[in-house]
Amino acid sequence: MTLADARARCPQLIAHEHDEPADRHWLERLTRAYFRFSPAVTQLPPDGIAIDITGGGHLFGGEQGLADLAQDQMAARGMTVRVACANTPEGAQALARYAHWPAPDERGAIQALPVVALNLGEEATRGLQRAGLKTVGAVAARPMATIAARFGIEAVRAIERLTGDESAPIASLMPRQALRFERRFAEPVAHRESVAVTLAELLHEAASSLEERRLGGRRFGIELHRSDGAVHRLEIATSAPTRDSALVLRLFAERIGALADPLDPGFGYDSMVLTVLRAEPLDPVQTSIPGATDGMIDDARALAELVDRLSTRLGPDAVRRLVPRDSHIPEQAQFALPAIERGAPAPWPADTPDGPPSRPLFLFDPPQGLHDVMSEVPDGPPRRFTWRRKLHHVRLYEGPERIAGEWWRRKGGELAGQGGLTRDYYRVEDVRGRRYWIFRHGLYEETDGPRWYVHGLFA
Repeated sequence: MTLADARARCPQLIAHEHDEPADRHWLERLTRAYFRFSPAVTQLPPDGIAIDITGGGHLFGGEQGLADLAQDQMAARGMTVRVACANTPEGAQALARYAHWPAPDERGAIQALPVVALNLGEEATRGLQRAGLKTVGAVAARPMATIAARFGIEAVRAIERLTGDESAPIASLMPRQALRFERRFAEPVAHRESVAVTLAELLHEAASSLEERRLGGRRFGIELHRSDGAVHRLEIATSAPTRDSALVLRLFAERIGALADPLDPGFGYDSMVLTVLRAEPLDPVQTSIPGATDGMIDDARALAELVDRLSTRLGPDAVRRLVPRDSHIPEQAQFALPAIERGAPAPWPADTPDGPPSRPLFLFDPPQGLHDVMSEVPDGPPRRFTWRRKLHHVRLYEGPERIAGEWWRRKGGELAGQGGLTRDYYRVEDVRGRRYWIFRHGLYEETDGPRWYVHGLFA
């Protein structure tokens, strides 16, 4: 019903705007609160939580005891909850939404559920109802080939998962535990060469373990435990997942060499711990192509290793890369990120294949103001302008390229941080052949006196 009708029936009704991101955040917080019952917990948007209690339900008094604890935990947060247990997450969710639990016969209770419990969408659900299939059992009794031909393979999978004929394990929200490798020494070790050899052995073990899991490390850490109780901790990161122990060993050497205070082993180290703090999927790749001479693969690997070495020696913020940003304002169309935090490469917008570039490679930040500009009113190109105390006469021009202001920002004011006025960009060439990228900040219907700026130079 409409909000007006609802308020007419219930005058004390309190209505709030739906905040979907806040709901997702709250559901995630609630989901993480149930890790006390099982390590396999996941969220079922928009308002469900699934807990795998296989082998652990007896620790909380069985299914009914665990359901009571879950309800009490929700009640402590001022919320109500419907709880159900089943052999599959889909079955438990359907029973919680559309039936009363506990049920003496779980399979019979699931087959008696309405077809909306299959969660196939409005169109497929309406089609099943029009075909006379009102319950899950009626749909499951039909030949699966007929259901797949009419409603798609997803309908068959939903039926099989709901009835328990197909298993679909849940993906837990619990973070993956970091891989940890430790080496204890019979006697304290103080020689740097012995420490390096031990670290190399631990890295080989880590590489083998990562290869079994088809992972690659992005961040590694070592802990050197001295005999007097002091602990030295070092971390390095790579720009791409790797299992190259020699590369990681070189990066640790760079990290140790860049320390302001050298490592002091004291009376020696009792143990060393290597931890893979961050790992990402790394599938086997072809490192060389027979007959290829361009060396693109070797160049990419060499560039990644150079970024890793410089970032380890100088710091992650010292080496940056530009990435595109979804903004039509020129100075906000890209931003700098640490090169070692490289993710999936985002495509840069393609320029015109023929002719000169539409925008300069380098921009002034902030744009530099122009004076004594002579132009046609109201929105004509400039004929002459003064920049850095020199008068320039325009011989050729291209434009305008109109860029509207960002309506969600405050209008007026200076350039920095406002962006409320329209910009008309021109590519102009003066009588000496020098090319500029200039723009008029504001239209005459937006401001009484539009100002002109030079934003960049063409090479």
